[in-house]
Amino acid sequence: MKFGKVEDPGSIDFLLPKDHIQTKKILQTYESKTFNNVSVGCAKWNRKDLKNFYPRGTKEELTYYSQQFNSIELNATFYRMWTIEQFQTWRDKTVEDFKFFPKVPRLISHIKRLVDADDLVTDYTANLLGLGEKLGMVFLQMPENFHPKWIDRLPPFFEKWPNEIPLAFEVRHQDWHLDSEISDRFNAILKEHHITNVITDSAGRRDLLHMRLTSDTAFIRYNGANHPSDYTRLDDWVDRLEEWYNLGLKNVYFFVHQNLEEASPLLSAYFINKLNERFNLSIKIPQTL
Repeated sequence: MKFGKVEDPGSIDFLLPKDHIQTKKILQTYESKTFNNVSVGCAKWNRKDLKNFYPRGTKEELTYYSQQFNSIELNATFYRMWTIEQFQTWRDKTVEDFKFFPKVPRLISHIKRLVDADDLVTDYTANLLGLGEKLGMVFLQMPENFHPKWIDRLPPFFEKWPNEIPLAFEVRHQDWHLDSEISDRFNAILKEHHITNVITDSAGRRDLLHMRLTSDTAFIRYNGANHPSDYTRLDDWVDRLEEWYNLGLKNVYFFVHQNLEEASPLLSAYFINKLNERFNLSIKIPQTL
């Protein structure tokens, strides 16, 4: 079964949980009601997944995508190590002010599982610099069977991660967030090393909505269910982001996934329009066919 997918989305309680007390403490250390960056995008840009998004005759999909969105969650980097030349090519195909949010390769997260990965991290991050000013925040997603018993692997890994490349971290084993002792230790490590705690909103994994920020950034991976509730869930996120904005949130990185990705541009356009209205922003709204 696809991650977080459920047979009947209508049976799920999609109410966002209350914030962890840590979130308010973190955000109140920053100036309120001022955003630095708000990025909203999809996880893929190819025509096959985003069916009916591209006008007939579109020759360069990435270029058109960048004309419609200000960012993308770059999952292509999860499956292989790309050269600096490839990152430069992607950079050059996109419009000004576009941002890439690349995923750390599975060689590091799923195969090496953060151990003996120094050379791989060095190569990966060096090549990432090919994106230049279009590099946003990198995110690292651990496999579901990465258990908290391996928590001691985190500090050495984070200590060697380049300071100039911001990193977000996602764990999926339920004990990371449901066991309070483990969660406290985990979040302390993230805060110490200035790592952003990824929030995942998925129908089948409500435990991943920990609502516990570790920095001035909310990195949110939104998994829609191809159900009418997808839109009301986005309304709730606009409300919660406003609460965080009033406290001191500085950056919002929000990426829309769907079981059937062709609906992602529609959801994204809806969400961006709501953000623009609520926060007086002028984020480009993608055209949908």
